[in-house]
Formats: sequence, structure tokens, C-alpha cells
Amino acid sequence: MLTRDEFVSRFGGVFEHSPFIAERAYDAGGIGAALTAKAVHAALCVQFRAASEAERLGVLRAHPDLACKLAIAGELTADSRNEQAGAGLDRLSPEEHARFTELNAAYTQKFGFPFIIAVKGLNRHDILSAFETRISNDAATEFTTAMAQVEKIAWLRLSSMLPES
Repeated sequence: MLTRDEFVSRFGGVFEHSPFIAERAYDAGGIGAALTAKAVHAALCVQFRAASEAERLGVLRAHPDLACKLAIAGELTADSRNEQAGAGLDRLSPEEHARFTELNAAYTQKFGFPFIIAVKGLNRHDILSAFETRISNDAATEFTTAMAQVEKIAWLRLSSMLPES
């Protein structure tokens, strides 16, 4: 069994820059001796969903823009960098980069948080298509969609760290 500090150190970044989720999951006792992706994901998601709206918004805002200046400068977390690179977002043409930059700005202005999508298994065309579709959503729908994507990202991160069940 991991100590609280070990658990938070290992899983505190699963929800981007939001270790409070892992702290609360550990404190709630929802983590058993067998650390599996399914068990840890369930415990973390319970705490994410129980967080206040402001806290959940903070988790969304902790995510970087896709193909943003942080990516170009190499300042993303290792997970975000690998995820974006896997989708080809580190190899955009100047025109594609300009379109992502334009959509990032419009999306963030409209919703107050960056566009979030679990990019694993997607390519830049899939992501751009989803971006262009979702920017038309209303605020409540997009908040719910973004939270679901955050949970999916957490699942993908955990399933690469732990056995699934």
C-alpha cells in the first residue's frame, strides 16, 4: 500500500496540474491495496465529480491549448507533450498552426477554458474537425463534454501506468 505522499506523487498529475484530486481520493479511502487503472480511475473520478464547479473549472483551465506556444517552447508536461506529439500536433503546417491558434483563442474566449480532447488515436485532422464542431456548443454542453474528455485523458494516462483491472 502506498503512503499518501507516494500516491499523490505517482497519480497527482493524472488530472493535469491538479494533485488535490489524488489527495482527496487517498483521504477518502477509495484506494485499495491492489492498484489497478480501473480502481484508481474510479476513485479519482469520484473526487473530480464531487469537486466544486470552480475547482472543476480550474482543472479544465490547467490543460494547455492544443498546438500552443507552450508546446513550441517545450513547456508542456511530459504527458501532454507525448499525447500531442502522438497526434501529430508537433508537426503542423504553418496554415494548420494558424487555424489551431485561431480556434484556441475563439474557444477560450467563448468558454473560459481551453479546448480539451483525448488525442490518443486521433490525428490532427480528427482533432481539428472536433474543434470546429464543438465550438458551436452551448456553455453547459461544452463544460460537460470537456469534463468527460478530462476523465478519458485520466483513464488513458492511468492505463499506461497500471494494469487495467
